[in-house]
Amino acid sequence: MDKQTEYVLRLMEERDVRFVRLWFTDVLGFLKSVAISPAEVEQAFEEGIGFDGSAIEGFARVYESDMLARPDPTTFQILPWRDEDKPTARLFCDIVLPDGSPSYADPRFVLKRAMKKAAEKGFTFYTHPEIEFYLFHQPVDPAKPLHPLDNGGYFDHTSLKEGSEFRRRTITMLEQMGISVEFSHHEAGPGQHEIDLRYADALSTADNIMSFRVIVKEAADALGIHASFMPKPLADAPGSAMHTHMSLFDGDTNAFYDASDENHLSTVGKQFVAGLLAHASEITAVTNQWVNSYSRLACGAEAPSYVCWGRNNRSALVRVPSYKPHKGTSVRVELRSIDSAANPYLAYALMLNAGFDGIDKGMELPPGAEDDVWSLTDRERRAMGITPLPRSLDEAITVMETSDLVAETLGEHVFDYFMKNKRAEYEEYRRQVTPWELEKLLGVL
Repeated sequence: MDKQTEYVLRLMEERDVRFVRLWFTDVLGFLKSVAISPAEVEQAFEEGIGFDGSAIEGFARVYESDMLARPDPTTFQILPWRDEDKPTARLFCDIVLPDGSPSYADPRFVLKRAMKKAAEKGFTFYTHPEIEFYLFHQPVDPAKPLHPLDNGGYFDHTSLKEGSEFRRRTITMLEQMGISVEFSHHEAGPGQHEIDLRYADALSTADNIMSFRVIVKEAADALGIHASFMPKPLADAPGSAMHTHMSLFDGDTNAFYDASDENHLSTVGKQFVAGLLAHASEITAVTNQWVNSYSRLACGAEAPSYVCWGRNNRSALVRVPSYKPHKGTSVRVELRSIDSAANPYLAYALMLNAGFDGIDKGMELPPGAEDDVWSLTDRERRAMGITPLPRSLDEAITVMETSDLVAETLGEHVFDYFMKNKRAEYEEYRRQVTPWELEKLLGVL
C-alpha cells in the first residue's frame, strides 16, 4: 500500500467519513457516481469496484460489460455541501477491465494516455479554463421563456441577494475541495457568470472541471436557482465558453517562451499553435459536441467561427495573450472555441495531440489576424487563407470522421461510440419543427 493510500484511509478515520462516492464520467462527459462505505475503500483501492459497463453511455457492449472503477487516492476530497456531522467524501476513478488493464472507453484514460505521450518527450501539459455559465430563476420550463437571475453586464457589480450569496458559496466550496480560483466576475449576458480556475496539469484541471460543475449546481439548488452550462441558452445573449489557456513545460521551464521573439512565443509555441489551427475543424465535434454549441459559434462577437490566430484578438480561434514583463512562465496560448459543456478529458487530449502534431511535423505558423475577423468579407478572409469552422454538428462530425488524429487520440471504441451518438443527436434535431419556423412560416405559407 502506497503512502497516499495510507494517508486517505487514515484521514477518513480521523474525519469519521460515513460515505464515499466514486466518480467517473461517460464518453459524453456526464458524471457517474456510486457510493460505498468506508470499510470498502481499501479493497476498492486494491481491486476496484465492479459494475456493469453496458449500463454506462459508450462504455461496453453487453457481451463484454464487466468493468471495475478503481479510485485514484490523489483525488480524495470531502464534499463540503454534505452533512458536516456525517461527512461524505469523493474519489475520481480510473475504469479498468477485470484483468486490471485500462478500459479504452474511459475518457480519463484517453487524457492520461495523451499526457503520457507528452511526458515521454519531456513535457507537462498545463491548462487554465475560464468557465462561463448562466443562472436562472426557478422553475426552468423549456417550453416557456427563461428568466435570468439578473440583468447585469460584463464586470458589473450586482448586489442581488441570490447572486452574491451564490458566488460566495461556490468559491468557498471550491476552495474547500482544494480547487484554486483565480477570479470570478459577471459576464456579458444577463445572469451570466464566469469563474476562472488556476493553472494545473491537464488531468487535474479536467477533474476540477467535473467537480466545478457539481459545485455550481449544488450551490444554485441550495438557493432555489438554476445553473446551466448549456452553450447558448438565450438567443439574444452571448453563449457560454470555456476559453482554455495552454502551455507546455519542460521541468520548470516554459517551452512556449522566447525572450527574443516579438510575441515572446518560442518555435515550439508557434508550432503548437500551427497544429491547433491545422486540426481545428477535426476536433470541433468534441470541443463543441452539442447541436446547441453551433448557435454559440454563429453569433459573432467573441465566439470564433474562423480558423486563425492573433495576438490579443478576441475574434480569433487561437489567441496569444500579452506577455507579462519578466515573467516567462506566463506565456501561453488560448483556444476560444471550446464551450462549457464539453467533455474536458476528451477535449484536452485532442488539443494536446493537435498541438504536438504541429511540433512533430515542424508546422509553419501562418500570419496572424489582427483585424476583427467577423467584420471581414468572405473574399477578404479567403485572401488571408482564413477558413471557417464547421457550422453545424453534422458538418463537424463529417470532418471528424476522416481525421486520423482524432481516431488515434480517442481510440477505436470512444471514436466509434462518439460518432454514432452525435449522428443520432443531429438526426433527432433535424426532425424538429422549431418556434422560429412556426413564427416565420406558419402564417404566410
